[in-house]
Amino acid sequence: MSRYRQMTVFLAVAETLSLAAAAKHLHLSSATVTRAVDALENRLGIPLLQRSTQGVTLTAAGEQFRHDSQRILGEVWAAEASARGLHHNVCGRINLSMPLLFGQFLFTPVLLEYLTQYPQVQICVQYQEHCPNLHEEGVDVAVAIGPLPDSSLFAIKVGSTRPVICTSPAYLLAHGEPQHPSELRTHSIIHTSSDAQTSEWTFRQGDQPLSVRVAPRLRYTTSQAAIIAACQGAGLARCMAYQVHEQLGTKQLRSVLAPYAPADLDIHLVYREGRRATERVRSFIDFVVARLRQHPALNEATLFHSAK
Repeated sequence: MSRYRQMTVFLAVAETLSLAAAAKHLHLSSATVTRAVDALENRLGIPLLQRSTQGVTLTAAGEQFRHDSQRILGEVWAAEASARGLHHNVCGRINLSMPLLFGQFLFTPVLLEYLTQYPQVQICVQYQEHCPNLHEEGVDVAVAIGPLPDSSLFAIKVGSTRPVICTSPAYLLAHGEPQHPSELRTHSIIHTSSDAQTSEWTFRQGDQPLSVRVAPRLRYTTSQAAIIAACQGAGLARCMAYQVHEQLGTKQLRSVLAPYAPADLDIHLVYREGRRATERVRSFIDFVVARLRQHPALNEATLFHSAK
C-alpha cells in the first residue's frame, strides 16, 4: 500500500477513533485497515494509536501526524479538485440539522464562509436539540452531541463538550458558592426543558454517578432564555459548555461544582453515504470539520470549569 494510501487510512481511523468505522467509511475490510496502520507505524518506528477493548485513541505522535496528514491530504485533494474543475461544479442544496445554540454561536460563521467559497450551493438549516433520523427526514448532515443515534451513519468527531453549572458572579457574592451537588437544594435553580424533562441533574463523584433532584424557581423551554436569566443573577443554570463559552470568557458567568462535572460528550458530524456522498456534501464535510476542530469552545471544554 502506498504512503498516500496509508496516510488516508490512518486519517480515517483518527477521525472516527475506530478501526471498524474507518474500514466501513473507506469500503475496506477491517483487516486491510489494521495492516495499513501497522505498516505505517512500522515504517515510522513510533506508535500512532493506543489500542484497547474500548477502541483506539491517538498517541501524542499520532495526534501530530493526524494534523500533518490533514494538511497534506487537504492540499492534495484541493489540487485534484481544482484540476477536475470540481470547485466550480459543486452545486445544489444541503439540508442540515443541529441544536439551536450550536448553530447560532458556532456554525453560522462557518456556513457563511462555506457559502462564499461555494456560491452555487444552497443550505437549509433546521434546529433540533436531538439528532434526527437522517434517512426519514431527508437530512444530509447533522450535529450529534453524545452517543451516536444510528450505527449505519458515517460520523466524524469535531470536538467535545459537557454539562456545566453556571451563574453570575453577583449571585455567588449574594448567596455563596455550592461546594457539593447536595447544596443545590438551598439555591435558586433555573431549569430548561431542552436540557431534560425531569428536574434532576447528574454529576460524577469519583467513578460513581451522582444524581440530585432540584426544585427550580424558574423554568424555560430554551437554554438561551436560561442563560440570559443566569447572567442577570436569577440563579444556577445547567447548560453545555459550548453554549456559555463566550459568557464564561467575559466573566459574565462562572462555573461551579467543577470537581463533580460529568464526563465529556463527543460532538460528531453525521451523514449518510460516506464516500458515495454527493460532491456538495463531501465538500461541506471537509470544509466544516477542519474549522470546528479549531474552535476553542469545542476543544477546551475544561478550560472554564475552574474559571473565577
